[in-house]
Amino acid sequence: MLITPWSIYFRAFFIDQETELVSIVKRGEATFIVVDVDTCNNIDIIKYIYQMHKRIKGGNQTMDATLFWNASSDELKKGYTHNHQANNYICLLCGEAFEIGIIYTMGNNLCDANKAVETHVKTQHLPMFQHLLGLGRIYTGLSAGQTELAMLFQAGHSDKEIVALTGANSPSTIRNQRFAIREKYKQAKVLVALVELMEAQASQHKKAPKQDESKLVDFHPTATSVDERYAITQAEKEDILKRYFGPDSQLIIKSFPAKEKRKIIIMQKLINDFDVNHHYTEKEVNEILKRYYDDFVSVRRCMIQYGFLDRSGDGTIYWIKMA
Repeated sequence: MLITPWSIYFRAFFIDQETELVSIVKRGEATFIVVDVDTCNNIDIIKYIYQMHKRIKGGNQTMDATLFWNASSDELKKGYTHNHQANNYICLLCGEAFEIGIIYTMGNNLCDANKAVETHVKTQHLPMFQHLLGLGRIYTGLSAGQTELAMLFQAGHSDKEIVALTGANSPSTIRNQRFAIREKYKQAKVLVALVELMEAQASQHKKAPKQDESKLVDFHPTATSVDERYAITQAEKEDILKRYFGPDSQLIIKSFPAKEKRKIIIMQKLINDFDVNHHYTEKEVNEILKRYYDDFVSVRRCMIQYGFLDRSGDGTIYWIKMA
């Protein structure tokens, strides 16, 4: 048995150097994920454990893009938001709602909605720190090395301890990385304030009927690359959908678009045909996509490529992708 620093963060799992990456082992009440540390780096381990954790829990979960991106910093840290209009609390990771005024049974305890959603996030999902870190460099701004260090910093290790755990050159190297991450944090806080001020001021100069025309569409946090292709306004999205789909949601234009923005908008609509609590065989995925396109294989590949769907290493199981 090889015990690595990563066991600190995944106490429910163990890492065995002599086994395959894809092994899941039951030991009484506990479930362990076994990975081969010689065939993957630490970030691969994090991502793999994250995906397998969902499969062990039974059923897949996903995040609502708009709900997730509209959440405050405090809500992202907690993993849930208070929807005042619907009078409930909603998990940001899977969308499960807990209505205020109802008493929920959580394990052996009776809980109000607030305590229920808090318990749900803690027991049904990985900690928010790991989840947010798992979104990758596109959203965290952290390199692979900084991601490793962030986990060690969060666990409370000193610079000297991290040198021993990682083989870094010296404590000063780790200290410099602490400083770099702290500077990113300062920049992020200023940017958040700037964008919020910008949007608040801009909304005052817009007439209500046209207020949403220039609003940018929120996309799934699992997008593999976020660039100008995703700079799509609500008006553009509605125009594309009207052009390609009829009132009954049947395709008007049968060819899958070559233009990137159109392709992304259509895949965003197609993903709604997939159940977030279901794992699909390749045949099942094909059957869903066949309703729209004859070249369903290319569409399926695009949905993997753009981060709408994910699949097992052998390509036999598919699910809506989560970070």
